[in-house]
Amino acid sequence: MANELDELNGPVNEEGLDVNVIQKQIPVKVGVGSLIFEICLWCLIIPGLIFLFMKINARTYLRQLQQKIQHDASQIDNYLEQRVVILQNAAKLLDKAIDLDKDTLTKIAMYRSGNRGDADALRNETNSNIDKLFGQINVAFEQYPNLRAHDEIEECLRQNSYLQKEITAARELYNDTVYRWNADIQAWPTKMIVAARLGYTTRIPFTASKEIKEKARGTFF
Repeated sequence: MANELDELNGPVNEEGLDVNVIQKQIPVKVGVGSLIFEICLWCLIIPGLIFLFMKINARTYLRQLQQKIQHDASQIDNYLEQRVVILQNAAKLLDKAIDLDKDTLTKIAMYRSGNRGDADALRNETNSNIDKLFGQINVAFEQYPNLRAHDEIEECLRQNSYLQKEITAARELYNDTVYRWNADIQAWPTKMIVAARLGYTTRIPFTASKEIKEKARGTFF
């Protein structure tokens, strides 16, 4: 008997295949068979009581799982909020650093270009002034407090990179919990019957935006 899936002989889609998350919540439904199943259990009384307790436990479990989904979603929001604050701070610091760089480079350019009336006579003083300027920057931060913005920007970028990884991990955790929910509400008989009676539906995992997908296909280097 031949393999149902033969990676050597195809068929193969040479153009590749892009997949998307379907934005659709599917309600849980049970048929008449489930009702007959419960009636049969109650005819024996004790199995019916046991199944009743099983349904109570299933309802409790599904409600707790809903809270877990909310918790995981909240974690994503927390990291996103932190990232927004960090990027806002980085933007302010960057503006400060740009102003500082402009000021520093203007002084250096003035010395090197001899943009003074007595530039020729002060050529030797030019190198000395440049050395003093960078010496003061490197040794005495208190004389150039805005230079701390450079280190702060680097720290903001490190924190941003860290938070991006945390957001990715939080989304993975959220997707795992959503997958567990979607699988459990389809587990017949107990959980599926309870989910159908409570009107539960499947949940949609994290989805990347169209803009992000298009950027991912682009050239970065």
